[in-house]
Amino acid sequence: MLKKLWNDEAGAIISAELILVATIVVLGSIVGLASLRDAIVTELADVGAAIGSLNQTFQFSNITSQAGSLAGSQFQDAPDFGDAGGSNASNSMCVVIS
Repeated sequence: MLKKLWNDEAGAIISAELILVATIVVLGSIVGLASLRDAIVTELADVGAAIGSLNQTFQFSNITSQAGSLAGSQFQDAPDFGDAGGSNASNSMCVVIS
């Protein structure tokens, strides 16, 4: 019986090739998905940093015309959690209309 099993080649190579190809495909898919995950995390971190660095300050003061006048208004963006102290002052992009 062992000799018959040893000489039987009715598909043993095909199944071995199938297992090898399937293993290569699975390993390649895992590596590809890990790279995709890292790229997505990096892009989402960039988007989060961009949203976190938005400056919400605005200011306009003493606008006068023939129809009337406006005393002015101002808003200063409060620092968010994780902002460095004084980062808003050095990175101010407020619009001043005078």
